Amino acid sequence: MNFVQSLKSGNISAPQLLQRASGRASIGTKTRDNATHLDTLFQEGCCKIRLPRTHSAWIEAVLINTAGGITGGDRLSWQAAVAADGHLVLTTQACERSYRSTGDVAEVETKLFVGQGAHLDWLPQETILFAASKLNRRLTVHLETGATLTAVEAVLLGRDAMGEEARDAMLSDTWRIYRDGRLIHAEATRLTGEGAARDALSLLDGNRAFASVLHIAKSPDHAGRVLDRLRALHPAGGLIAASATGERVVVRAMAPSGLALRRLLVPTLVDLAGAGTLPRLWHL
Repeated sequence: MNFVQSLKSGNISAPQLLQRASGRASIGTKTRDNATHLDTLFQEGCCKIRLPRTHSAWIEAVLINTAGGITGGDRLSWQAAVAADGHLVLTTQACERSYRSTGDVAEVETKLFVGQGAHLDWLPQETILFAASKLNRRLTVHLETGATLTAVEAVLLGRDAMGEEARDAMLSDTWRIYRDGRLIHAEATRLTGEGAARDALSLLDGNRAFASVLHIAKSPDHAGRVLDRLRALHPAGGLIAASATGERVVVRAMAPSGLALRRLLVPTLVDLAGAGTLPRLWHL
């Protein structure tokens, strides 16, 4: 029953169906003449992918949500596949914004496939959680033999310039990484409206920005060398730390503001990115 029908029937308390955004997009590559080329591209709904010219041997793809943000009930799906010995960089046009929800949870799912000897950089810009937002995000990566990965997810609790804290924002962020069908990394971040998660010394300790970085190296020896480099980059006293287990290198960081978090993250991401630099959109 729409609003006009409700008025005619005299029932003005009937619930209204609100418009919700949905979309899915995927990209696939192929390798030819020691360079990565576009193979497949699909776009539907509010999910778009653009390919800026880089004049390099890899592809840089920009993920765009034309809805201008996400809110409760929205459904977004991203997928990418990198051919053997290829290199793909995925980033976003700007910070994603998760807006206030009237009750439903927004769903964002990303599936990535990396072929033998290939490398994928998953480098989305920060996600800003607004007050009363509800976001459920899932990242699944399948790596073949010799494939490597650098992935980051950064979260800002409200906008710095507006003095927002978004203390009632809710986030569920799940990662699953597989190598040749075997689970090699799993983690889950859950943020609720409870004050303990924001203020406890062992959790955010009052900070309003945090991030996780994961690097999957070719071998434990490679991961050990990466860890040594990262620890040399991290500032003394900075709220950032790295550890290595097997072929995995994990970096955690938090800061009082988004700008402070970027200053911690950028040197780490530049070192880990297969291109040795961040996408241009990170610098605008």
